[in-house]
Amino acid sequence: MAKAASFIAFLLISSLFLAPYFSISEAENSAPIASGLSWTYHKSSCPKVESIIRKQLKKVFKKDIGQAAGLLRLHFHDCFVQGCDGSVLLDGSASGPSEQEAPPNLSLRAKAFEIINDLREHVHKECGRVVSCADIVALAARDSVYLSGGPDYDVPLGRRDGLTFATTNVTLENLPPPTSNASAILASLATKNFDPTDVVALSGGHTIGIGHCSSFTNRLYPTQDPNMDKTFANNLKGICPTTNSTNTTVLDIRSPDTFDNKYYVDLLNRQGLFTSDQDLYTDSRTRDIVNSFALNETLFFEKFALSMTKMGQLSVLTGNKGEIRANCSLRNTDNKSYLASMVEEDVQEEPWSEF
Repeated sequence: MAKAASFIAFLLISSLFLAPYFSISEAENSAPIASGLSWTYHKSSCPKVESIIRKQLKKVFKKDIGQAAGLLRLHFHDCFVQGCDGSVLLDGSASGPSEQEAPPNLSLRAKAFEIINDLREHVHKECGRVVSCADIVALAARDSVYLSGGPDYDVPLGRRDGLTFATTNVTLENLPPPTSNASAILASLATKNFDPTDVVALSGGHTIGIGHCSSFTNRLYPTQDPNMDKTFANNLKGICPTTNSTNTTVLDIRSPDTFDNKYYVDLLNRQGLFTSDQDLYTDSRTRDIVNSFALNETLFFEKFALSMTKMGQLSVLTGNKGEIRANCSLRNTDNKSYLASMVEEDVQEEPWSEF
């Protein structure tokens, strides 16, 4: 038993040192590409888009690495509801409340939305309005993973921004709550053609970020979930002393700000924060996958990149569908003041064109 434990420890330590250098190219990424997307979509129209986004995010994360989890989660919540069309970024209108106002999205970081619009400004300043907010969200999520220690992988581009946002009911139907068990999570994601390996790999995004007490106090009160480690539970009770506590805690107690496979090690030790996390190890359909990722970080990184590539193409708009927003939080038809200012700039520049 001691030798086995030592071997596992060696694997985990080795994977930690290899992580920063792990990269997956498009050739290695065997996920099929949706019609209208391309690995080189912006090669001519905005060749520096990826370097611009990465450069800016390095500055953001140097100040607060916690923003990486917020951007990654934003991509998840965009894609699972109505597809990867940037609809989660839209403000509400007379037609109804935005997706941001739906219960599952109330805990999305406000700063994440600001960062996306800031990235959009930098990209559009360099290239003009040719890169969609949906593409920027996908690239920001990838860089959030990589810059916090995870795999670097290519992202197919060419998404267009949606013209509508989903209703609250549709948002609720497509974002399973953290109190869901493995059966509910597997069933929900199966409707989007994700298999159990995809589900476990994508759940690994919880290796960074924070969770709100309201998302897991059902496991503490009135009685403790028997699938939760007692010491872990007692520590959580100190953070969330009542069922209506508003505090937060890290999702991965071993390396909360590093994208690695320690989330799965947490599950092996019954230290998963949410029911939707820990039940992946309890359920026989996903237990072996959790074990394999806990022992092999490289395998996790490979599967995560593949599953993210699949997720990033859910119901994408391409070609002439949708639009390229001038402001990520507004449809262009609702952004008349911004478009008017662009026209004024063109008018002011016209006299110079005569010389």
